[in-house]
Amino acid sequence: MKCIVGLGNPGRKYNKTRHNIGFMVIDELLNRHHWKLDKTKFKGDYALENFSGEKLILLQPQTYMNLSGESIRQVMDYYDVDLEDVLVIYDDLDLPTGKIRLRQKGGHGGHNGVRSTIDHLGTKEFKRIRLGVGRPASPIPVVDYVLGTFPKAEKEDVERSIGHAADACESWLAGKAFLEVMNDYNN
Repeated sequence: MKCIVGLGNPGRKYNKTRHNIGFMVIDELLNRHHWKLDKTKFKGDYALENFSGEKLILLQPQTYMNLSGESIRQVMDYYDVDLEDVLVIYDDLDLPTGKIRLRQKGGHGGHNGVRSTIDHLGTKEFKRIRLGVGRPASPIPVVDYVLGTFPKAEKEDVERSIGHAADACESWLAGKAFLEVMNDYNN
């Protein structure tokens, strides 16, 4: 069983913000396959589906970003998901808007959702897809920036990065080794 987690904040007011781009990738996968997040438990909304003969959990933690790891840990424990079968998707200030970067491990880079995930999983070694949201050009506090929406000028880049991240997820789910998926999508 594989588990793909999109990090974000619950509630309408955060719906299309930079910090919720992980949720947007999950939404893209749901839309492509006509799936629904029809279960609410483990401090999250999730779907149990099948893809290429593989059981799959799609998860959007509802704990708010800073406590995301709580939901991930509970789902992993309940469904007995191995760490190697978890993929976490989130926003990254250090990548330009529209860029994605896949990694097999790493630190939190100041991202509180990733910090919580590391704390609750007890390791930095989990698969991840980082989607660039860029840094604020003006002296806007980072919190205000990530909780803001993307300007219209970035819409095409954002949609493309969400699509590429969803493609990468599907490639991994179809059985391609994550290292190969990294090579395909990090170029």
